[in-house]
Amino acid sequence: MATRPPVSLPKLSRRSRILLIIAAVVILALLLGARLLDTYVDWLWFGEVGARTVFSTVLITRVILFFAVGLLVGGALAISLMIAYRSRPVFVPISGNDDPLARYRSAIVGRIRLFGIGIPVLTGLIAGASAQSDWQVVQLFLNGTPFGQTDPEFGNDVGFYAFDLPFYNWLLGWLFIAVVIAFFGALISHYVFGGIRLAGKGGQLAGPTRAQLAITIGIFVLLKAVEYFFDRYNLLLSDRGAPLFVGATYTDLNAVLPAKLILLCISVICAVAFFAGAFLRNLQLPAIALVLLILSNVLVGVAWPAVLDQFSVRPNANEKESASIQRNMDATRQAFGLTNVEYKDYTGKSEATSAEIKADKGTVPNIRLLDPNVLSDTFTQRVGRENFYGFPSKLDIDRYTLNGVTQDYIVAAKEIKTEGLTGNQTNWINKHLVYTHGNGFVAAPANTIDRALKDANSDGGYPIATTSDTQNPTGAGSTDPSKPGIKVDEPRIYYGELATDAAYAIVGGKAGQAPGEYDTAVDRGYIYKGSGGVSIDNWFNRLVFAAEYGERNILFSDAIGDGSKIMFNREPRERVAKAAPWLTLDGDPYPAVVNGKIIWIVDGYTTMNNFPYAQQTQLGQATNDSLSGTTRQANSSINYIRNSVKATVDAFDGTVTLYGVEDNEPVLNAWKKVFPGLVKPSSEISPDLRSHLRYPEDLFKVQRELLSKYHVNNPAEFYAQQAFWSVPQDPTQEGGVNASASGIANQPGYYVLATAPGDSKSRFQLTSSLTGLQRQYLAAWMSVSSDPEDYGRMRVLRLPTGASGSTQVDGPVQVQNRFQSDPRVAQDRTLFNNPNVTVTYGNLITLPVANGFLYVEPVYIRQRNQLSYPQLARVLVSYGTKIGFAPTLNEALDQVFGAGTGSGVTPPQTGGTPGPTTPQPPGTTTPQPPASGNPALDKAASDMHDAWLKFRTAQQSGNYADQGTALAALEAASKAYESAKASPPASGAPPTSGQPGG
Repeated sequence: MATRPPVSLPKLSRRSRILLIIAAVVILALLLGARLLDTYVDWLWFGEVGARTVFSTVLITRVILFFAVGLLVGGALAISLMIAYRSRPVFVPISGNDDPLARYRSAIVGRIRLFGIGIPVLTGLIAGASAQSDWQVVQLFLNGTPFGQTDPEFGNDVGFYAFDLPFYNWLLGWLFIAVVIAFFGALISHYVFGGIRLAGKGGQLAGPTRAQLAITIGIFVLLKAVEYFFDRYNLLLSDRGAPLFVGATYTDLNAVLPAKLILLCISVICAVAFFAGAFLRNLQLPAIALVLLILSNVLVGVAWPAVLDQFSVRPNANEKESASIQRNMDATRQAFGLTNVEYKDYTGKSEATSAEIKADKGTVPNIRLLDPNVLSDTFTQRVGRENFYGFPSKLDIDRYTLNGVTQDYIVAAKEIKTEGLTGNQTNWINKHLVYTHGNGFVAAPANTIDRALKDANSDGGYPIATTSDTQNPTGAGSTDPSKPGIKVDEPRIYYGELATDAAYAIVGGKAGQAPGEYDTAVDRGYIYKGSGGVSIDNWFNRLVFAAEYGERNILFSDAIGDGSKIMFNREPRERVAKAAPWLTLDGDPYPAVVNGKIIWIVDGYTTMNNFPYAQQTQLGQATNDSLSGTTRQANSSINYIRNSVKATVDAFDGTVTLYGVEDNEPVLNAWKKVFPGLVKPSSEISPDLRSHLRYPEDLFKVQRELLSKYHVNNPAEFYAQQAFWSVPQDPTQEGGVNASASGIANQPGYYVLATAPGDSKSRFQLTSSLTGLQRQYLAAWMSVSSDPEDYGRMRVLRLPTGASGSTQVDGPVQVQNRFQSDPRVAQDRTLFNNPNVTVTYGNLITLPVANGFLYVEPVYIRQRNQLSYPQLARVLVSYGTKIGFAPTLNEALDQVFGAGTGSGVTPPQTGGTPGPTTPQPPGTTTPQPPASGNPALDKAASDMHDAWLKFRTAQQSGNYADQGTALAALEAASKAYESAKASPPASGAPPTSGQPGG
């Protein structure tokens, strides 16, 4: 039978080869062109912000890693293929008349360089492209610094686990990949060229084939021995005890750790056996070594730890794991900055007198009525003025000292909002050359509204917001011209949170040539003269940015000329992320006026996930709450975090400045060595800037989550979990985009200006409630100061829970339930929830006052139309079992603590007239509703009052049947009340304003 001729590739003509080369060049240019274009644009941008060392260091490190790992993997494969080819049998026995391998051997031999060089090069390119993204691991290894503290098991400095061990694990991973690829490359080559023959009993291996494969396997096993050596240190990051704790457990220390040493020795012996087998004619010794290695892994590495864990540890886990839990507790507190928490026992009493409330001069006068998560549309409509100005969906809170008085303000930068442009405003010239920047810093006192409401439909209930581009020289909310407000020298905002990737701006140029930017001061005649932006007044850069944005107008517009600049990457968080790619950034940048300039402040964290024994925390999960308008963190696992950097971005020229907050923080010091001169020391933070630094929200949420467990000091109590706390759900939210899988999202922390118990002055602080584990009663209250003099001071008030005779304090969810079940709220709800009005419950703030807790919640309404915006309609107040519900905070406090309380401590509402005092709920000092002159209306109100009394009596006795009957009666009376209110009274007299719900 005739044999099949060897396969041969068709020969190409010279013209065909030229065309193929041209096609390859075009494809390569398309693939690399976009990357080169982006690289050049980045180079220009880093030059603008003065951080080209970051660009060059990262680029050089990536290039070196690309070639180093590519050479390692591709070189190992090339050497393996070369050895296999050179040691191939001279004569290959034909297994049959139709040998399928003959065709491939002929094709490979005919183009040996193509296969011998092309395949390793392609493999190396893929490996190098994968490895270059790990540049941070390599740089931290080269520049790591000691922590000055050691692990409790091996005595190594924590810096070894932070900087060295990740690199060793990374390097071992690539060595394993290189050896495995080399092994399979040799295996396939020897099979194709006849070194491995499957014919016959058990097949046959040529001597050179056996030697190469045995040596390759021996190298792999030797690397496995090295891995066992480093696995001993990785045990300190073990998750065997998760979710309760992380770190080496009793089983890890007494079974797995000895097993690693045993397996290390066995691996070395097995590697020697494979090396010896390379020169022996039989494979018995390597085979025995392989079986020994597998059995050792099963018996010593898996079975023995499982037996010890099942029959010795688990039945006595509270005792056996005690030492490991203590290590975990100590390491977690150290890694997350929880070592200096000040704990204080707090009574949480349920009664307070008017005199006690009036004596509080630090908390009650500063109670915040404005919710920054609600009022963005209010700011937009009332101070936004032109349609192309806007605000982020979440406003911010900061404090300013004016005329010697420190006050917290709701603040925002009035930015350009390209989505608001309409009609001809959306053409290219207007969008990118005319409407380029925002104008003004807006501030509103957080504890003040413009007037008290008489009813839900009256005008008023808005923040007293002033903006720096139009305000007169008066303080925010002040009417005294002699009292200057927040001074802003340069109100123009080119860089802000509303600047999207496509919202680039072209500014500068010559007057008369450029169209001129719209500005509230000079209309269309403003020409930018600042230092921000990248020069675009040469044809090369114009061509580059025309290609980058796919916009030919950049290339052909006559408005672009000498002095023109292009601004891009204008979002503050994005700018800091590019300038410092090693930082994890807080999700909520905020604007501040510092030395007359509007700047954005961005908090930066240094994190890692290999602090020995510290608890692993999912960053995205821990920082998720009910707030909208913030950037959500990726759900990466961390077990160490520090707010080591405060970054600022100038709103006018985009200057990015990084300040080190913790100058001795080891991870920050390592990055300082990588990028020298990038981070300025904390001593260069000006006093004005320092006065506006806030304790960051995301760090607070992570610490709050861990503090709910790690306030426990006893390992036995920690194991039993009976003393754990929980982060409360936000009772003002009912699901929504931020709701977790288990229900409503967590309540966020709230910035307040208040006096903590035991303190002598009001401080700007971030606060949160904590409840019992999976319970709703209040267990603790925590706060962290943002004042410069005691920045970062963390205090926790612990309530007596579970103690004999102690009274539990209602938590946020319980208080919200009492709010919504109050009869006055039920009456007003029928007014608010009409087809034209939407009710929004604002933030429920918990404040320690008079040895108890005061809850305050604003209630907003807005019309159901596109251009409506929220206004403050009512204020809910709770202290103990008493509830206040009134148009103003003063009245609500009067209802809870007695007449005259509110006016004695809270600031007057500017331009306001007192609204009606709604009757208090039954059970306190509730009078019958006053007569209205409408008998049907009076009877319905009386029936509602009686039904509510019956409901409270049934609720206290636990009689659910009576509760249902009372609620049905209350609903019927409410409907009768609404019907009577809609009908005129028989006498023709109008109902009085004192009627409930009036």
